[in-house]
Amino acid sequence: MTQSPVPTPDAATTRWISAVTSWRPRPGVRTSSVSCRWITPRLSGPRSAAIAPAGSPAPRRVPFRENSEYTSEISWYSPRVLDRPAALARLAEAVRRSPVTALLGPRQSGKSTLARRFAEGREAAFFDLESPADAGRLANPELALGSLRGLVVLDEIQALPELLPVLRVLADRPGKPARFLVLGSASPAIVRGASETLAGRVEFVELGGFVLAEAGPHRWERLWVRGGFPRSYLARSEADSLAWREGFVRTFLERDVPQLGIGVPAAALRRFWTMLAHAHGQTWNGSDLGRSMGLSDKTVRSYLDLLTGTYMVRQLQPWFENVAKRQVKAPKVYLRDTGVLHRLLSLPDRVALQGHPGVGASFEGFVVEQILGAVAPADAYFWATHGGAELDLLLVTGGRRCGVEVKLAERPGVTRSMRVAMEDLRLSHLYVVYPGRHVVALEERITALPVASLNELPDLLKSGGRRPPGAAGGRREETVRPKRKASP
Repeated sequence: MTQSPVPTPDAATTRWISAVTSWRPRPGVRTSSVSCRWITPRLSGPRSAAIAPAGSPAPRRVPFRENSEYTSEISWYSPRVLDRPAALARLAEAVRRSPVTALLGPRQSGKSTLARRFAEGREAAFFDLESPADAGRLANPELALGSLRGLVVLDEIQALPELLPVLRVLADRPGKPARFLVLGSASPAIVRGASETLAGRVEFVELGGFVLAEAGPHRWERLWVRGGFPRSYLARSEADSLAWREGFVRTFLERDVPQLGIGVPAAALRRFWTMLAHAHGQTWNGSDLGRSMGLSDKTVRSYLDLLTGTYMVRQLQPWFENVAKRQVKAPKVYLRDTGVLHRLLSLPDRVALQGHPGVGASFEGFVVEQILGAVAPADAYFWATHGGAELDLLLVTGGRRCGVEVKLAERPGVTRSMRVAMEDLRLSHLYVVYPGRHVVALEERITALPVASLNELPDLLKSGGRRPPGAAGGRREETVRPKRKASP
């Protein structure tokens, strides 16, 4: 059947169509819809109109009948983009200060997107070093890059580490006509000569997955279950998110690691990664892992360093000082993205996660990673003694020591371990992060803080634990008092 041509409706219908087509979905929403109820006016010509809302792949034809009432829902796809203003600000400051800026983080964490966003409105040139065409343009890199002005972006720098000495020469030119932004999926420690070549000329900015400030505090459960990789977090369904994470793991093992020039069998590294997922949040014990895999301590340690250098794993260093108690001196190991952790543990959704014995460790790692995304990792440690006292996170800032303990409980209490940490470490304040809704004063200088309020933590650390007026964001602050015994 041949479709009728689009009519020319009267003024009333034109206004209605204009209102629909100018409506925009909220940022970060995958599918947006609007329900419209109207009474059709008198039309001349065919009784249908093609309505194409902004962002729709094709117009949707809506039939019109004179003087009739309709209800219609028009849905379309809107690309999901979350703003990352804090990351953009950090990047802008680094580029302003240094001739070379290295934006580092795991693959698929949004580095290229952030770089292009940063380059908007600037004179900029982009090179994808995994593209044969772009790599060919750099056959004579000093000549090709030396004539450029403004911002020069080199994506996936670990693919051509031989460019680093050239950047050193160009960074030392008088006047510095260009600023270089290099993007990498591996730390300088495992890219040949990166640290030494650009010493004194480069500033490092780390970009992981989405954090609470970007996803929104009310989305913390989704962020915990799916992880922060944009395509996992923003997937249409849990099944789509899980499928993306499985593909990510396979690609990392079969393509990304070999591209670094590291000869590790994919099957062996996956087995190690999975065993590490089962030990998530525990102190490193290379002897036990090596014995389970039939490998030497040195080999499993090299696997750990590889996953750390590619931003898959975090080694949280211990805090120890010269006190009488024997303290743990091995690092604590976390998988940095809880979505990847859940994939390796075969946990497809929140229901499966809640029934798993590792749910508490998963929540702890999620909270630790969110906090370290907001404070300098160099100032963060964990603390534990061989007598059983421990503290999940010790933050040293401004000459003060603040502690963080993570509890997956609706009403956390103060434990003996917390009191020992307060005394031995001379903490100015201790925060107990939990999945509840209210800020609760448990004891003097011990406060229960909802995970949705973690964005307040940097300000709390600066203020020594005092919450500025209005910081609660509508959540009331409670004080826990001992319950009275019921009268007989």
